[in-house]
Amino acid sequence: MSSSEQTSPAPSATTPRPPRLTAAGALCGLEALALAVAGVYLLVMGLTGKPDSPQQAETAGVTVIVIGVIPLLAARGLLLRRRWSRGPGLITQIIALPVAWTLLQSDGAMIPVGIAIAAVAVAGLVLLVNRQTTEALGIRPPGHDHDHDRDA
Repeated sequence: MSSSEQTSPAPSATTPRPPRLTAAGALCGLEALALAVAGVYLLVMGLTGKPDSPQQAETAGVTVIVIGVIPLLAARGLLLRRRWSRGPGLITQIIALPVAWTLLQSDGAMIPVGIAIAAVAVAGLVLLVNRQTTEALGIRPPGHDHDHDRDA
């Protein structure tokens, strides 16, 4: 696959972007923002020395910020209708599910956070596998190739 195929917009880029694709892009953008905020919080807490292990908090903060780049790239790609962007978007949602599960197993204030993360992840998955989204990104269903298009 050439680099122009990976970065070029889907063939239907002249039509309005479907609301579900826009929602998926916005959701990934919000996830990127949440990860950035959480990462900065951890980093600041580590630098101010409030946690038990400042070095661990700083490392976790930088890691969370770097991980936040994945949904940020997905959001940008989805809004620009780049085919490749669906993969990072799906990966973000799939990674969020075990995080949500872990938070749901905890006590107290983290349970609502786990519920919110799970709801966002499931909504993101539904939006990203939706037919309108895949068609808008120019992704063909399995079994569809160029030969079938000529016969139709």
